[in-house]
Amino acid sequence: MKLIAYDFDGTIYDGDSSVDFYIFCLIRRPYIIILWPIQALFALLYVLNFIDKTKMKRVFFLYLKTIGKKEELLKKFWDKNYKKIKQWYLDKKHDKDIIISASPEFLLELPCKKLKVKDLIASEVDIKTGKFLSKNCHGTQKVYRIKSKYPKAIVEEMYTDSKVDKPMIDYAKKGFMVKKNKIYDFYDFIYRKVK
Repeated sequence: MKLIAYDFDGTIYDGDSSVDFYIFCLIRRPYIIILWPIQALFALLYVLNFIDKTKMKRVFFLYLKTIGKKEELLKKFWDKNYKKIKQWYLDKKHDKDIIISASPEFLLELPCKKLKVKDLIASEVDIKTGKFLSKNCHGTQKVYRIKSKYPKAIVEEMYTDSKVDKPMIDYAKKGFMVKKNKIYDFYDFIYRKVK
């Protein structure tokens, strides 16, 4: 089996869907601001390397516990934000495409269904509680997750907007860096061979 893998946020989606959804919820459920002190504390602990990204994100997603009608909010969010899927991807998409992302699976299910991607591999987060049910699908975890699900697959190409995805780039036959709507060879971009 041959696959083409894409990161989601910043790669095929113009922005960070987790942050955008949080802001969308904050506007409609302003009381979630009460969690800012603990969210800020854990963000600082992450920046200072006292905790890992999964622990920081667990606290970030606590707000989900406090809001109702989450499925309705998700639908309204994607009705408004689907237009942020980048045109280059819409022009290129293929039935071999998989999305592999650190964002929560529940958040990306609707756009992935609409895009008709082959599969979505993402962080498993309980939409009711905000608790992580798996490790954050990030860095080497992406390679682990794809190998576990598709042990015999060949990843022909990997597209990302971040150096953090280097393990997936190395796992794929070809790797690409996406900046805005421009696509570069990953290593040419990293080593500044592009102008």
